[in-house]
Amino acid sequence: MNEKLEQSRKIVKDYMWWAMGAGLLPIPIVDIATVTGVQLKMLSKLAKNYDIPFAKERGKSIITSLVSTLSASTISKGMISSAIKVVPIVGPLTVPFIMPVVAAAVTYSIGIVFIQHFESGGTFLDFNPEKTSDFFKSQFEERLNESGKEGIF
Repeated sequence: MNEKLEQSRKIVKDYMWWAMGAGLLPIPIVDIATVTGVQLKMLSKLAKNYDIPFAKERGKSIITSLVSTLSASTISKGMISSAIKVVPIVGPLTVPFIMPVVAAAVTYSIGIVFIQHFESGGTFLDFNPEKTSDFFKSQFEERLNESGKEGIF
């Protein structure tokens, strides 16, 4: 495996863990905003690793496009876990098992999609979320299923 690819995979793994931690934030909506910030930072690091100029606004747009391809039930798991944090007793006991896993799986999948794109010579300008949505969804489902089997990433 080449050095750039190896470094890129390390970046994705590191930021996946950061996203998981951000998913534990106890304030609804702030957790989602923080996870998005983690994802943007990951894209910035990946771009730098491939000597590609980072486009923050384009990155936000791409993240939104990719996440919107996930099924409503999958996305709602993350949104519900964010909102349920305010419910006494139930929230603190339930959320640690949902939001962090969804945040980590989404972040990991975004990272893998971008590694593939950058490895093939792509940039932020020519990234097409529609063309990568199936690959993104398959990566997400795979990561989510693995977390269910293993209990952790």
